[in-house]
Amino acid sequence: METVELSCELRETRPKGRRHELRRQGRIPAVLYGPKLAPMALAISGAELRARVSASGRQRLIRLKSSSPELNERHVIVKEIQRAPVSGAFLHADLYEVDLTHRLRVSVPLRFTGKARGVAEGGILQPLAREIEVECLPLEIPEVVEVDVSALGIHDVIHVSALNFAGNIKPIFDTDYPVVTVLPPTVEAAPAAAAAEAAAPAEGAAAPAEGAVAPAAVAEGSAKEGAAPAGGAAKKA
Repeated sequence: METVELSCELRETRPKGRRHELRRQGRIPAVLYGPKLAPMALAISGAELRARVSASGRQRLIRLKSSSPELNERHVIVKEIQRAPVSGAFLHADLYEVDLTHRLRVSVPLRFTGKARGVAEGGILQPLAREIEVECLPLEIPEVVEVDVSALGIHDVIHVSALNFAGNIKPIFDTDYPVVTVLPPTVEAAPAAAAAEAAAPAEGAAAPAEGAVAPAAVAEGSAKEGAAPAGGAAKKA
């Protein structure tokens, strides 16, 4: 695994306004801790940390460089980064010290390679997981775990147990969960069938009910009935 360097220094935790001053200087507060290390307050460059942390979220082993002997040459991984909600600027970082001789658990991104057979048949490749937890030595942490999807047909699934891991890397999972599948193609209804379905109620509504009298006939009958009384009254007079 690639190891990168990160410059750091010890920082004062009081007063609290010191954090805002650090950020104005382009640095951010950080905390270093570990199984055999009491938490230590650090100041690091926000731009330098961003350059060390891949945009894809890949886990990297970091070697600290500092004028302080208690910090220099320690190996760490980034456990958590607090970001500003709108700008995404780094506000705080948690660094975890690792022992290069002891295995640890980390999350590693998945990279899907190849063109699935089901996609050539019209299907849609659907990733179901984006990362996987593995256990390995710090220097063996992979940047990604590749998943070859070439043999996947429609409705086929690759589970975590079927993935290949190099060296002594061991996947950690309680259930054999799926990581990728190929969905069947989506078929739209034919326009003619949709138009016919929409027109059917209109045609049914237009058809006259059995035994109904046409409006014209009703009007004609009313006119004749109205004419009779008028004629009778004139004759009687």
